[in-house]
Amino acid sequence: MERLYDVYHRLLSNTNVVFKRFIREEIDWNDRLIALMGSRGVGKTTLMLQYLKENYPKDNDVLYVSLDDIYFSNHKLVEFAGDFYNHGGKILFLDEVHKYPSWSVEIKNLYDSYQDMKIVFSGSSVLDIYKGRGDLSRRVSAYFVPEMSLREYIELEYGIGFPSFSLETLLSDHISISRDICEKLKPLAVFKEYLINGCYPFYKESKQRYLERLQQVINTVLETDVPITQGVEYKNIIKLKSLIEIISSNVPFVPNMSKLAAMVEVDRKTLYHYLEILERAGIILLLKSGKAGLSRMRKPEKIFPGNVNILNALADEKPDRGNLRETFVFQQLKPKYKVNYTDRGDFLVAGKYTFEVGGKNKSFDQINDVPSSFLVIDNVESGRGNRIPLWLFGFLY
Repeated sequence: MERLYDVYHRLLSNTNVVFKRFIREEIDWNDRLIALMGSRGVGKTTLMLQYLKENYPKDNDVLYVSLDDIYFSNHKLVEFAGDFYNHGGKILFLDEVHKYPSWSVEIKNLYDSYQDMKIVFSGSSVLDIYKGRGDLSRRVSAYFVPEMSLREYIELEYGIGFPSFSLETLLSDHISISRDICEKLKPLAVFKEYLINGCYPFYKESKQRYLERLQQVINTVLETDVPITQGVEYKNIIKLKSLIEIISSNVPFVPNMSKLAAMVEVDRKTLYHYLEILERAGIILLLKSGKAGLSRMRKPEKIFPGNVNILNALADEKPDRGNLRETFVFQQLKPKYKVNYTDRGDFLVAGKYTFEVGGKNKSFDQINDVPSSFLVIDNVESGRGNRIPLWLFGFLY
């Protein structure tokens, strides 16, 4: 166990606390069992270490461990945590829980057995913490950590902090909001950067190799996380990769489910399951109808890449600007709002707002008689009336 403390303190000393993800302030850290879920590379580990460094820098009753450490190949988590508790341990942070086979059962056991010990754990977004023998649904406070917003990218890259805005505030006050932002930076130039390398904090390691690294992350999710968490046999991972290739070659992809199932060589039920896995992994976004009915709820009307960086990483050639626009709006809205398909416009948001996305010359023709409808316009610094600058949607979180 001493080695685990050494690793923890070394990680803590190397953790930078200058830039912090927005979700940090939304977590109720007083809860006794907290789950941080999110796709690879979004900064879950850094989030945990930053909180520990700022709140428990020298406390010996606090410990962070990663469950993919070799230590746990020969030691049970429940025994390790019991030893930690018996030696005065009070707060335990567990990273990469999906790498440990019986994580949910043992965390449930710890929660029930040590009622004055706090546990915070993180895992892959593919992981389902509400199913299985270790169902934690009545115990855990779960938080999803999405990719960085444009606002967060600006803070990390340029050190300029801006507040986030609710969608309602953005729509009503977009002229004054955009004016204030434009006084401090050129949003169109920064937006161009974000499209290529702004969604994951690890872009800082190398902008030149960032998209290559992102491709590697996607492969790791498919070849490691999905088989571990979803029980998909490795021989079928090639079908998931084939599905991604088909989708990324035509974005946004409008699926014919029977034809798509035949192309991937699976039945329709398996196809739906694979699409759900890829969506939870953050590799794709499924745009579904908001109308009632099981079949409508299951079938996606359009399929997008998980974010604009993934679109750039998977594209064989430079992505179409219109596809980038729609993907950006979808990914920035999804963490906070329900986004559905509509046949009048591109997106129906929160069951109320209709958005049509386009360039400078986009008109209201398609949505001119739709209540609460807005044009989301690319390549403009500021808008007017119901014409909202596209980049401004990057300030929703």
